[in-house]
This record gives sequence, structure tokens and C-alpha cells, in this order.
Amino acid sequence: MAGYAVVDVETTGLFPGGQDRIAEIAVVQVSADGEVEASWSTLVNPGRDLGPQGIHGISAADVRHAPAFGEVAGQVAELVAGRAFVAHNAQFDRRFVWHAFAAEGYDVPVIEQTTLCTMRTGALLAPNAPRSLAGACAYHEVDLRSAHEALSDAMAAAELLRKFLAAGPRTLQPEWDDVVELAATTPWPHVPRKGTMAVGRGVSTERDTHFFARLVAARNRPITSWEKEEYLALVDRALLDRHLSAREHDQLRAFCAQIDLGRNDADLLHREYLAALAANAWADGVLTDAERADLHAVANLLQVSADDVDRVLADSATCPEVRSVPASRAAFRTGDLVVFTGAMREQRDVWERRARAVGLVPHPNVTKKVALVIAADPDSLSGKARKAADYGIPIVSEEGFERLLAQSMV
Repeated sequence: MAGYAVVDVETTGLFPGGQDRIAEIAVVQVSADGEVEASWSTLVNPGRDLGPQGIHGISAADVRHAPAFGEVAGQVAELVAGRAFVAHNAQFDRRFVWHAFAAEGYDVPVIEQTTLCTMRTGALLAPNAPRSLAGACAYHEVDLRSAHEALSDAMAAAELLRKFLAAGPRTLQPEWDDVVELAATTPWPHVPRKGTMAVGRGVSTERDTHFFARLVAARNRPITSWEKEEYLALVDRALLDRHLSAREHDQLRAFCAQIDLGRNDADLLHREYLAALAANAWADGVLTDAERADLHAVANLLQVSADDVDRVLADSATCPEVRSVPASRAAFRTGDLVVFTGAMREQRDVWERRARAVGLVPHPNVTKKVALVIAADPDSLSGKARKAADYGIPIVSEEGFERLLAQSMV
């Protein structure tokens, strides 16, 4: 008897077969007597926004490094084939896995008749126990290390399964052995393994270096006025919300490669950009603590030292002329179109009311006329975010948009 494949998926939403997709999957192989034999997990690039990130905690910066389900389907098939499919609230996970394979053209026997549910079994063995995974784990004294992280949830469900096997669930579920036998004897289609590496959470921290570190040392020709203006405009747009997303790091790196801009050249332009911001801050003759903090925040994002910022501020205090720098940073015009995308921490209509209060016009779709896109995650993989990036439209987070709204009311 092959045993069990305990599976957990984190998803972009609740509805497989439509717009929602798997964003993380874990499989824990468990022997017939309940012992863990192997485990595997990976993030999955769903090709769309990640949905309720406040629940599953997966970032788009990480997912953009992850394989699509089709690239790991062969590995999932190897881990699950011939084993009873087990999950907590198995109907949910089973349907997502079946639809993910179906989208790749495979009709796999991940069906109700080959599936066991630790939530259902737990309810039969202990009717008073909570039904949620966290509640069931607490009741049965099972360690759940990190809820809504696929491997953690799958390992916890595997431990619940071990305890339930020891308690003899066959006495309550006569079909138990039939489910295991059918799973063991039902053939799977051949799903080729592609050898794609699994990708875990936090991968962006390891792989996404600052764009400045990825530049060549220097170039051998002067910077033209056009190159300077285009680069500063791109920097200005990227810093609109005082955050550099992974996408913006890539955009800055790509533009520097396109015009052959080196680190030394970029560093000089960053200092010029900071000098212009400092001069603007001093324009009214007063430098507030907030303005000073903002300059230091920008310098940190551009990898300019704090000492250099202080020197720039001192120079600007004695020579406060405003240098040439793009003026778009916090400038909104009445009637500008803005688009919202992703599952935000506040209701969409709340943000739309705030936008209208300062004269902005919420718009349902991204066109070239849109001035700004506000995303639950600035690295969102949504169609709106991808189109905005193609059009060169700034993409900011909720926090960044809140900051811009506050500036517009000053």
C-alpha cells in the first residue's frame, strides 16, 4: 500500500476553474502507518494578482521568481500518483489541484473517491473539536508553525492524519480502505517532469539585488541631456511612493543598460536629484524635520550616504536655487485617472472616495491616459499592473497612495 499524499495549497481566491489559481503548493508523502516519508513545496506563479495577501502572506516579488504550475506539474504528479489525496478541508485543495492539471491538459484522478479529509475525519473522531486547521491542531496538540504557509499546513495535516490513523478512523469511515485502494490502483496520465527548481518564500531577498549594484562601473562617453532627463524622470516616477519595488529595480537597471549608464554616472545623477529636492525643500526658507527625513529616505533608496545628504542640505541652505529635476513627484491634476488593482486592506470604494475627494477620477481599466495605478502589491502580476508597466505608468502601494493624498491636501 503506497500510503498518502497530504497536500496544501495557498491560492489567489476561492474559486478554481475561473480566475483563481494556486500560488503555493506543498506535498507531504506519508506511509500507510502514518510516518512522514518526504516533503516538497514551492511557490507557484499564478500569472495574476495574488488575491488576499493579508491571509497567505505571499509577495509578488517572490512569486515572480516562481515556476508556473505547468513547470512543476510533473513533480506534483510523481509525489501524488498512487496515493490517497489528503488535505484539511480536502474539497478545496482537491478542486484547485484538479483544475491546475486540467489547465495543462491532464485529467488526473484527484477526485472525491480518491480523497480523504482530515477535517471530516476529525469531526467524526472528536465532534467537539474545532473544524479549522488551527483549531484542530490546538485541540489534538499538533504543532502548526506558520498558518497559511503551504508546507507548514501540510505538515500539520500530516500529523493530524498520523493521530487519526492511530485512533482507527476505519471504524467511523468504512470506505477508508476503498479510497486508499482506488488511489493506489487508478492510473495517472504521463505528466513529464521538467526539472524545474522549487522556489520558497523570501527568494526575492536572495536574488533581487539593488539595481545600482547591477550596473557596470562607468561609461566612456559623456551623458547627453536626453539621457539625463530620461533617467531622472524614471527615478522620479519610481520614487513617487518612496519605495522601490522589484519591478522598478528591474526597470531602472534595464534603462541603464539601454543607455550604457554606469554606477559612477548614476551616482552623480542621484546626487543631482537629491540636490534639487533639497533646494525645493529650502525654497520657503525652512527645512522641516519631515523634509529632512524624506531626503534621507530618498538617499537610502538611491544608495547615497547620509553624510552626503547632510552636505547637500548644507549647500542648498546657502545656495537655494532650484535645480533641474522632474516636477511630477507629487503633482496631481484635477481629473487625472487612477486605477486600483488587487485585494487591498481597505474596501475599494473607500479608496475611490478618497481619490475623488482630491479631484482624481477612479477608472476601471488601464489605458495610456491613466496617471497612476494603485496596487495592493506594487509588484503585482495583475493584467492592470503589467499593462501599466508597459505604458510607463507609475504603480504605487496603498501606503504610497495614502502619502500622496496627504501631500495633495497640504
